Amino acid sequence: MKRIIYTLLGTLLIAGTSCKKELGKLPENAKVDGNTIIDQRTSEIALNGVYYRFANVDATNNVTDWFEHEVPPAVFAGYMGYGYGEDGAELNDYTNSFFSGIYWTSAYQLVNAANGVIKGVSLLEDKAFTNNRKKEVLAEARFLRAYGHFKVLSYFGQWFDLSSPYGALLRDEFVTVGATAKARSSVKDSYTAILADIDDAIANAPAQNKAFYATRWAAMALKMRVLMSHGQPADYPVVIALADSIILNSQYTLEPQMKDIFYTKGLASPEVILGVKSQQNQESYYYVLSRQYWPGASSLYVAKTALKTLLANDPRGAWMIGSANDYSDGTFYFLKYIKEGNTPTPLTETAYAIRLTEVYLLKAEAIVRSGGSLAAARTILKNIMGHAGVTDFSAVDNAGSVNEMLKQLYLETVRNLVGEDGQEWMSLLRLPSSLVQELRPTANDKVKYIMPIPHTEFLNNPTIGEQNPGYQQ
Repeated sequence: MKRIIYTLLGTLLIAGTSCKKELGKLPENAKVDGNTIIDQRTSEIALNGVYYRFANVDATNNVTDWFEHEVPPAVFAGYMGYGYGEDGAELNDYTNSFFSGIYWTSAYQLVNAANGVIKGVSLLEDKAFTNNRKKEVLAEARFLRAYGHFKVLSYFGQWFDLSSPYGALLRDEFVTVGATAKARSSVKDSYTAILADIDDAIANAPAQNKAFYATRWAAMALKMRVLMSHGQPADYPVVIALADSIILNSQYTLEPQMKDIFYTKGLASPEVILGVKSQQNQESYYYVLSRQYWPGASSLYVAKTALKTLLANDPRGAWMIGSANDYSDGTFYFLKYIKEGNTPTPLTETAYAIRLTEVYLLKAEAIVRSGGSLAAARTILKNIMGHAGVTDFSAVDNAGSVNEMLKQLYLETVRNLVGEDGQEWMSLLRLPSSLVQELRPTANDKVKYIMPIPHTEFLNNPTIGEQNPGYQQ
């Protein structure tokens, strides 16, 4: 049966459950609150707990759950669906969808855990840490808080309207059972808070880290995402400069063949800026995500005809799209992570939050939106497509207007990043409304750009304010 997305605010208070193996041990709730963050060692343990929340590890089985990052955004955009029958979200009907509560609980679990670390570490003296590690720990926690808040803004706030009062519910204090009441912030204030955290991470996060931990480069890439949603003319030169800094100064390089990231290298690929590593023996658990791309669990998530058509004349179609799914017409097995008929491995359970490919594509989009050279954007786009084995660039070469180039950049975003961390949906919504209507006719109103705040939030936090326009509280 379909998974149910639970949205009780109270579940964000489980951020203190035990964390094993790859991510260390997460302290109990009171410990994350700062009571036993007493030195560098305990700060590192607590920070590992925040990454545990970023990976969305289910403490009952020690399995990462990146489902809501990989599947629902692709469903909203029309490229993936539920394999045993159509879900409401496939028509952008979120009130009748099992996907409607995505991110709310997990994002606030992440934010809450980050706030616990920020509070506890901030109280310690600098001399309790070696070198610059105190600033680095705080910067990594602030990066993760920004990531969580931006997810909430992107899926539950009117991120596209800087004058809107319907922003994110910003939390900058560790939440305890008796202190959940808070009003949501405006969109403008939400961006201000998110960007402040990211700027701290850019200034103070480590330049090098393991691929499943944050770096200043990951913070730069996240800032690019945020500024593209912010969407003001002054943002685009900043996006371009951030991209150039990552491309020219970081250790990341494009993978020569995109397929190798998912089928061979995983987080060892030189283009993975931030990913999620599977937990020890995760692949043996019966309900891991890669079993749900190929019938092996009670849920099944599949590619729809729109994705198969988009990849029909693309070499990626041969390995990303499988046989027809007999359980639902017009759907096909989604093989980006696991080959048809194969069983899960640590590689198939690896997830990807930020890749260098996205940095290039966002740079090209910023060039186009800023009135820059279409030829420069075209060169970037063809370079990215070439790393996926594409040799026919006629559609890109024929894109002679701003809208046509934006469309071609979007289509490559889908082909390359579908099923990773939601860029196939967010980049769609940034397009001019005429292109959104052409590419996704069911997203025919900006009400459908975001989801309703879960009903349980109003029960637990009556001061939050009004429900999003177009939805019932």
